[in-house]
Amino acid sequence: MSERDHKVSRRQFLTYTLTGVGGFMAAGMLMPMARFALDPALKAGAESDFIYVCEKSDLTEEPQKFSFKFDQIDAWYESEVQHDAYIFIKDGEVTALSPKCTHLGCTVAFGTNAEHPDRFFCPCHFGQFTKDGINIEGTPPQRPLDVYDVMEEDGKIYVGQINQRT
Repeated sequence: MSERDHKVSRRQFLTYTLTGVGGFMAAGMLMPMARFALDPALKAGAESDFIYVCEKSDLTEEPQKFSFKFDQIDAWYESEVQHDAYIFIKDGEVTALSPKCTHLGCTVAFGTNAEHPDRFFCPCHFGQFTKDGINIEGTPPQRPLDVYDVMEEDGKIYVGQINQRT
C-alpha cells in the first residue's frame, strides 16, 4: 500500500490522539481507586494472627474475663486496640467467648445477675446466655455468643479470629 492510499485526515489524527490521552488520564485516575479496593484483599491475612492472652494455669471452669491488646492498621493510621474475651476450660478444652451481645452489641458480663449468677447477662435489654454462651430462649438474643479461635502452645493461650455461631 502506498503512502497516497493511506492518508490520515486531520480529524482522524485528533480523534486518535484525544482518545489515547483520555484513556491514559482515565487509567491514571482509576488505578489508585482499584489499588485501594484490592490492596486489603491482597495483603497477608492479619486476621489469622494469634495473640497471647493468658497462661493455661490461670484458667478455671468458670468463665473469666481477660483483656488483650493488638496493633490495628487502618489505611495510614495505626492504633493499639484492646479487646476482651471470657475464657474457661470445659472437658479439657479451652473456650474463648466474645463479650459482645449478639442482640445489639452491648457488653455482657458473667455472674452479674443476682437471679442467675451462673449466666452471662446483658444489661441493655436483659439478654441472657448460658455459661457456654448459648442464648436463653425468651430473651432478646437470637443466637449464641461468638467464639474466638483458640491455640494452646507451651501452656500459653492465644486467641485468633472471632467466629459466629448459629
